[in-house]
Amino acid sequence: MSNKPETKLTRRAFVAGSAGVAATLAVAPAFAAGKTLNVLSHKVHQTVLGSGDGDLMAGWRKANDAEIAFTTFDSNPLQDRLFREASLKETEYGVGYLIDNRPTSQIAALFEPLGPYQDKDAIEDFGDIASGLVQGMTVDGKLIGIPVRHATQGLFYNEALLEEAGISAPPTTLEELIEQAKKTTFTSKAGTPVTGMVLASDLAVFPVMFARAYGGDFIGPDLKLVPNREALEQGLGALRGMFESGSLPRSYATTKNDDQVTWLQQGRAAFTVLPFARGAQLNNAEQSKFPGKIKAVPFPGSKAIQGKMPMASVVEAWAMSIPKNAKDKALAWSFIKEVSSKRVTLGMALNGNGPVRVSTYADEKLKAGNALAAVEAKVLATARGAFPPFPEAARAQATFLEEVQLAVLGRKPVKDAVSAIIERVKPMMPA
Repeated sequence: MSNKPETKLTRRAFVAGSAGVAATLAVAPAFAAGKTLNVLSHKVHQTVLGSGDGDLMAGWRKANDAEIAFTTFDSNPLQDRLFREASLKETEYGVGYLIDNRPTSQIAALFEPLGPYQDKDAIEDFGDIASGLVQGMTVDGKLIGIPVRHATQGLFYNEALLEEAGISAPPTTLEELIEQAKKTTFTSKAGTPVTGMVLASDLAVFPVMFARAYGGDFIGPDLKLVPNREALEQGLGALRGMFESGSLPRSYATTKNDDQVTWLQQGRAAFTVLPFARGAQLNNAEQSKFPGKIKAVPFPGSKAIQGKMPMASVVEAWAMSIPKNAKDKALAWSFIKEVSSKRVTLGMALNGNGPVRVSTYADEKLKAGNALAAVEAKVLATARGAFPPFPEAARAQATFLEEVQLAVLGRKPVKDAVSAIIERVKPMMPA
């Protein structure tokens, strides 16, 4: 991941920023806004708000005589920067985007409790925002972030490649997925070598999904480490078997998230796991060789859990927060309130954002442009984060991934890797 922030050239302002300096504003006199709201986020949060004629915040800018200056980072550098800014005596940033698995009690204390803001100047139909996402941003009884985006994982597949391999329907069990991934590890009619499934090796999402497919987990919602050892062993064993059979890439150890998108678009892989919101990108006629043929279904559980427990897909959620040391908190709340409105939530969803409002999924405009809306809503109902927040979560995840990779690549027996996960991560868990 790059640690370099990206900055935005808007209609009315040129934003200059760097990793160590808050964004500053230089404007032409004719377009000068009275004030600037500095926002620290991921690039995607800026993109889904639109630009030019599609700027969803144009009315807010005019009404508040304000410009929005974004400074953007990839996820982990963003969180590190946000926490550093919130720890200073004062910060130039009014709004910071938080990931739901990061706010421990200590971190949450750096941000404004938003309950009083909501009581005084309420967000439109707040109860429409998915309660699970709101709960994920409630720490020690205090709401510290307003959910703005979720990325719920689904199983994407190339319908054309499945048909070419003689497969008439996508898998409904993990066992079927493994078998279909083997069948689609072949050379397509176009002469392209196809790998059954492509997954990034540097994200905990994927081994966690495989563990949950057998009824297990890495860390349960109650912070229990490896609550079902056998299930984790089965999940990692399945990934190991797929690598051995060639239905995971030989380059698995260096495969990244963006590679998954590219491989599906180019017909180099038949299956992958990505957020449902990626559907439009995967089928983009300007980028994909298979527009309209890349579809998605819920990631399937194994036969062992079907009828006994729901498959809990992984969801990552983002929320807008206000650092306690921010200067203009009223302007920050006004921005959060506008972005959280039904109008902007729908607009962002049409731009590819994972909508946090239940009602958005029923909107005819979204359904017309997003064939996956109903499937995503169904999966979101039982989804949960990859692991709950705790102080050593980032280090625990890195350790987990080290051992997973050794197991998948066959450099360590699966049982030994699981033992090492338990032994190495246990000291990092809260007492």
